[in-house]
Amino acid sequence: MGTVRILFLLFSLYVLLLMDASIAQMPGFISLDCGGSENFTDEIGLNWSPDNYMLRGKIANISVANETRRQYTTLRYFPADNNKYCYRLNVISRTRYLIRATFLYGDFDNNNVYPKFDISFGPTHWAMIVISDANTIESQELIFLATDPTISICLSNATTGQPFISTLELRQFNGSIYFNQYENQFFLSVSARINFGAESDAPVRYPDDPFDRIWQSDSVKKANYLVDVAPGTEKIATRMPIDVSRDERPPEKVMQTAVVGRNGSLTYRLNLDGFPASGWAFSYFAEIEDLGPSDTRKFRLVLPGNSDLSKAVVNIQENAQGKYRLYEPGYYNLSLPFVLSFRFGKTSDSTMGPLLNAMEINKYLRKSDGSADVPTLAALTAAYSSAEWAQEGGDPCLPAPWSWVECSSDPQPSIVSIKLSGKNLSGPIPVEFTKLSGLVALWLDNNSLSGPIPDFSGCPNLKIMHLEDNRLNGDLPSSLADLPNLRELYVQNNLLSGKVPSGLLDKDLVLNYTGNVDLRKGGNGGKHRNIIIGSTVGAVVLLIATITSCILMPKGKKTRKQGKFQPSLTSQKLVSTLGDTAAEAAHYFPLSEIEDATKNFERKIGSGGFGVVYYGRLEDGKEIAVKVLTNDSFQSKREFSNEVSLLSRIHHRNLVQFLGYCQEDGKSILVYEFMHNGTLKEHLYGLLTHGRGINWIKRLEIAEDAAKGIEYLHTGCVPSIIHRDLKTSNILLDKNMRAKVSDFGLSKLAVDGASHVSSIVRGTVGYLDPEYYISQQLTDKSDVYSFGVILLELISGQEAISNESFGMNCRNIVQWAKMHIESGDIQGIIDPRLHDYDIQSMWKIAEKALMCVQAHGSMRPSISEVIKEIQDAITIEKGAETAREGSSDEISRHSAHSSLNLVSLDLVASEHYLSIDDSITRPAAR
Repeated sequence: MGTVRILFLLFSLYVLLLMDASIAQMPGFISLDCGGSENFTDEIGLNWSPDNYMLRGKIANISVANETRRQYTTLRYFPADNNKYCYRLNVISRTRYLIRATFLYGDFDNNNVYPKFDISFGPTHWAMIVISDANTIESQELIFLATDPTISICLSNATTGQPFISTLELRQFNGSIYFNQYENQFFLSVSARINFGAESDAPVRYPDDPFDRIWQSDSVKKANYLVDVAPGTEKIATRMPIDVSRDERPPEKVMQTAVVGRNGSLTYRLNLDGFPASGWAFSYFAEIEDLGPSDTRKFRLVLPGNSDLSKAVVNIQENAQGKYRLYEPGYYNLSLPFVLSFRFGKTSDSTMGPLLNAMEINKYLRKSDGSADVPTLAALTAAYSSAEWAQEGGDPCLPAPWSWVECSSDPQPSIVSIKLSGKNLSGPIPVEFTKLSGLVALWLDNNSLSGPIPDFSGCPNLKIMHLEDNRLNGDLPSSLADLPNLRELYVQNNLLSGKVPSGLLDKDLVLNYTGNVDLRKGGNGGKHRNIIIGSTVGAVVLLIATITSCILMPKGKKTRKQGKFQPSLTSQKLVSTLGDTAAEAAHYFPLSEIEDATKNFERKIGSGGFGVVYYGRLEDGKEIAVKVLTNDSFQSKREFSNEVSLLSRIHHRNLVQFLGYCQEDGKSILVYEFMHNGTLKEHLYGLLTHGRGINWIKRLEIAEDAAKGIEYLHTGCVPSIIHRDLKTSNILLDKNMRAKVSDFGLSKLAVDGASHVSSIVRGTVGYLDPEYYISQQLTDKSDVYSFGVILLELISGQEAISNESFGMNCRNIVQWAKMHIESGDIQGIIDPRLHDYDIQSMWKIAEKALMCVQAHGSMRPSISEVIKEIQDAITIEKGAETAREGSSDEISRHSAHSSLNLVSLDLVASEHYLSIDDSITRPAAR
């Protein structure tokens, strides 16, 4: 008997050794290779499957230098339309998971246009995916408590490029480390997960972390932009086992490394994407050094502006109850800024400096309730699960509606229109349609539906019904007449029988019931209704009447002559340069009218290489700026013609409005709206600074306005337009200090399908893209470079080029600012006239400005991405401004230490900010 048992054990061991690696993985692991064609196991033992159940989208193959992983050789991409494209995954309800989506562009579409689109978790907007480098993997992670048996991950709303996805990974947790009291209303969006003291740049993940979380090395600067490391910071490591206890605590490999502050401090600064917001933040400690008998290690966390947080003392050996054991103090509910500066400092009675092994920070992301009709539509699509129209997935309305659905604009939208014409529907009309209380229009025509028309009294808002060209039978229900808003009913070409209810005949209704041989009109109703089509003869009569009325209808008078536009003699020269269409679109001002408006060019308001600008007022009182070209060279005339051609076809609130032109008596003149507050340059370091200049929040708003004008040129015009001469003197301010971009004399039209425009280098020194200067290849990223210089000017109040301001070895604002920002000394470049500002918003703009002025255009963000950062900075600044204006110290203290109930209410009310509750100003150790 014992021999049999031994043989059985040996056989079992042999079977285990032969098992596929997937058996060894944690349960609930799904790894989708988007665009892949077959199953495979990667180099770390994860099993990947193709997403071939996704029937929508197209597959692309890519090849990226230094990226050899198989899952990053393909991707799936989708049209840039108004639809959403969803993956559906099975989960276990009331179980916690991590979902991770990654995106490697690889220039799959050969457009070199970096995509920007949204990713959503069901109806909840998760993140905006902004690609800024074709060869860099973008990643988003979310931790959630499953409440349904399936989840949907959806891509939508592409503003540039096409939505795409490389991998989608689901990882099931088996414990409760991420449990928090808010998880029924919020997800946790992963912002930072850092392995301090890492021995290499490689992240720690599966199999070292059995749940496949990715712990980024602190030596990779790009990871969260981790900088401002204190002198005396030293990496340490051990090979001793660490007791990490249970659940999903950091893996042993992460806890076997750490940093220590030999000089008594550990300091860091990192960017937290999506913040300022309320977050979940935990630090992880394990004593891995041999301390002497008299040595102690005690330290405090110091967060600027949160003095009470530094009261708690960390004593690792005491708190962890021994050496090589995990201790994890943290905060379940903490308001954090975008740029987080923190310090661990030793206490006065400690002999050893602080130690830090790992840190994890997640943002609270408010769940969307979704649309009101989700259960009803889910039942409908389940009944037609094999049909393509029923497989779009996700919420029927949010973040974008299904292609056959229209939704209301309510915070919790409802279905208002369904269009399923010609979708091969069969059987009875689904009862789900009768439960949509907000339904206004229903299109089910040209299908094979049979059986009676059901009772639609549950749809009181129903206005239009198309049921024609089916096989419906039975009576035409009299209950339809009780629908108060019904105005159009089409039931022709069915098998209906009996009499048309008198209530329908008496109703103010367009009714067509032709083609139902056994359905006839009853009674005398309908004599004074709009249109009642009851027979084939009636339909023919109506058709003949319609055609006759069209033939006899008098033609409207043409407002202009047929044929070619005939310009006035004064504009013939311009027409020959621009072409007929542009000249026709531009308004022509006679010279006499301009002379009257300017009082013979009396008031000069500006000048430049192009000529002189004069103030004027038209007869209707409209104020104008008149630009008179003084340089009579061919180049100047070409710039004049170029500006008229461009401005006559572009219109945007953040572009200076072009009113018209004049060419008479040898003069070339452009007429614009008058901008009362001059140029941005004058306000930053010119005549209009008035000692103090404009404040920081106004500078941000000006930057946003100007960037929106540029975005319109880049993405709203076909073909797109590259300005080529962006600078502070070409950003004008109206009477409300709103900014508009001007001066399009050097602008170029992008060539459709080309990555760049070959062009002789033109522009202004200090703003000129160095890559464009060298290659003579102009792209929209050349404008982004110039705009980055403008952002640095807004921060510093310094000119782009100066012989005095930047030191002996530097004349350029880019070199000067980069030196200060990358060393962490942002104060060294901030305009001394700026006093009230939030340093987090300043950092956000400074770092984005540095991205804009990268040497290579491919590394620069799109102008749309820059706008998002500016808007985030404005949000930060407005919050800080409210706090500055609002309150006394007492009020501030009160808001910082509200009760637990108030915290809960604040979290439910606001996605961004939570007050810190007294119970968590002391770190919670689990």
